[in-house]
Amino acid sequence: MNALGERIASLIAAQGPLSIAQFMAMSALDPQYGYYTTRDPLGLGGDFVTAPEISQMFGELAGLWCVQAWFDQGRPPHARLVELGPGTGSLMEDALRAAKLAPEFREAVEIVMVDANPALVVRQKARLANAGVSVTWQAQFDESLCNWPLFLIANEFFDALPIRQFVQTARGWCENMVTLDANQNLALGLSPDPLPLNIPSGRGEATDGAVYETSPASTALAEEIGRAIAMRGGAALILDYGYSGDGFGDTLQAVGEHQFRDVLTRPGEIDLSAHVDFDALAHAAKRGGAVSYGPVTQGELLTGLGILNRMMNLQRQNPGDREEIAVAVDRLINPDQMGTLFKALAILPHGAPTPPGF
Repeated sequence: MNALGERIASLIAAQGPLSIAQFMAMSALDPQYGYYTTRDPLGLGGDFVTAPEISQMFGELAGLWCVQAWFDQGRPPHARLVELGPGTGSLMEDALRAAKLAPEFREAVEIVMVDANPALVVRQKARLANAGVSVTWQAQFDESLCNWPLFLIANEFFDALPIRQFVQTARGWCENMVTLDANQNLALGLSPDPLPLNIPSGRGEATDGAVYETSPASTALAEEIGRAIAMRGGAALILDYGYSGDGFGDTLQAVGEHQFRDVLTRPGEIDLSAHVDFDALAHAAKRGGAVSYGPVTQGELLTGLGILNRMMNLQRQNPGDREEIAVAVDRLINPDQMGTLFKALAILPHGAPTPPGF
């Protein structure tokens, strides 16, 4: 057991089992050992690769999507372009380069990168040093970002937010908890007493052993974003792996060095995530007063935004890289790659035009 595992085990021994949400939060954000506070997890030398690192076209199209939404809402002279969990900064770099087609947009927006990972912030600052615009950073999304029209991008951000898990038993829905086994190792176990749950309609019938996941942190954030956009205008584009209208299932997973790992081993050293419930995000944004579109698959969105035309233009400009460019696009939009598992949700104010790609 590593150092953070020992700390968690001591906390459980003293206070009792932790929810999976508490375990995920400690694993991700512990100041001394947390995954997102102590390491750079991205790239071939890290634990996973995200879409902006696969192709520049991903960030370009996301940036132009925000530009179009800004135009559609009357070109507000003061607005914010915010990215949640901006990784290496490549998405924003590509988005701002594409936005040079609309210099008035670049002049109107204040750019804010929201990231709690000091190592990644260093990479982002280096990458955006010559972007030609002013960029600021803060550790979390809060009300300070909500007083102007908000144009927001969140790619593979919501999947890392903590979830709670409940299992259907003969006693009812019991929460899946992190506890200790007979050898004092971390283990999963069900709470002894059932909890009343309000399962959304459309989930189907839950049989014994069914797993239902919720993410209060995700829905609270989506509602806050929806409220800001409903009040001030703007648009949010959320891209992630997840589901819509499905039944029940355990989606909690751990990834380290590009391979799946055991969830409870090496806390703080591996990436913990869960599939995003896009219906829950859409309902939360609606509670905030906004309108949601989608989810659509990532393949549908990128194809609708013109990624195939952009691919052909890049291939003409870089004939030596034709095959590499095509492989990257295939990875992003092919149903057997990222095209179907990854989905996109848009959040806009009432009365705004339907966003492109939806």
